[in-house]
Amino acid sequence: MPDPTGQPDVTTWRQLLAETTRVLGDRQHARWMCEVASGVDSGDELLAELDAPATQRMVAHLDAMIARRLAGEPLQYVLGTWQFRRLDLMVDQRVLIPRPETEWVCETALGLARTVWSTTAPTPVTAVDLGTGSGAIGLSLAAELPVGSVQVWLADVSADALDVARANLAGVGGAGAAVQIAEGSWFDALPASLRGEIDLVVANPPYIADGDPDVTAEVANWEPHLALFAGADGLRDIGTIVSEAAEWLRPGGWLVIEIGADQGPAVRSLLDATGFDAVEIRPDLAGRDRIAIGSRPA
Repeated sequence: MPDPTGQPDVTTWRQLLAETTRVLGDRQHARWMCEVASGVDSGDELLAELDAPATQRMVAHLDAMIARRLAGEPLQYVLGTWQFRRLDLMVDQRVLIPRPETEWVCETALGLARTVWSTTAPTPVTAVDLGTGSGAIGLSLAAELPVGSVQVWLADVSADALDVARANLAGVGGAGAAVQIAEGSWFDALPASLRGEIDLVVANPPYIADGDPDVTAEVANWEPHLALFAGADGLRDIGTIVSEAAEWLRPGGWLVIEIGADQGPAVRSLLDATGFDAVEIRPDLAGRDRIAIGSRPA
């Protein structure tokens, strides 16, 4: 509607940012939503456009995101993307939200891959990301390791999750040439030719016990249960991976698994009982058990 002076009624991004901050009670979240709705690439670009008018379509997009967030949907799903290490990943309700703890799992896998590459070059390291979800770990391996040094397999039992991983694969550019995707349950997804030939297996499997009272409503109501819960003790899928990994790893190959904060002793016992060498439980930044590693005996 025009105002009494005959000028059009214009809504600027400054006004929208202020109103979104008021409604959400969080200026950073409001800024991220305004960035997405306006189509700018960064907060600095948004600040430069604060006095620019927003189109009706942009305002409608922002309103829809605010409504979703107020309904309890996780911010990451509302935004549609989330950063993991160097990658901006597409995320939605088909996959888990990438978390900082998993970045440390990926860092461990990267370090081991570099060590293996130093002894196997020029043959690329064969790495498998089991239960890949959005592709966060496997795509990071492909993107951060030297070109030609790694061949990565992304495997997941969920076809929906693999659709997300494919979308993210398209966003890593030339590094994506080193990546293949396979559908199936854990090692069943992989071609038989990889049996006994894999240098590195990394997995962020479900490890939350069914009915765990500490799981927040936001997680339980929105994130995929298939990727969260793993039986009465949370060890069902970890046990499967550990028991099958030795026959898929080459001698000296490495297994890296993200685990729950209270699962260190139990997972160490699983690795020891299966005959892994160099077994280690590493903490996250908060000092909680988070990463289990072991090597197939040479």
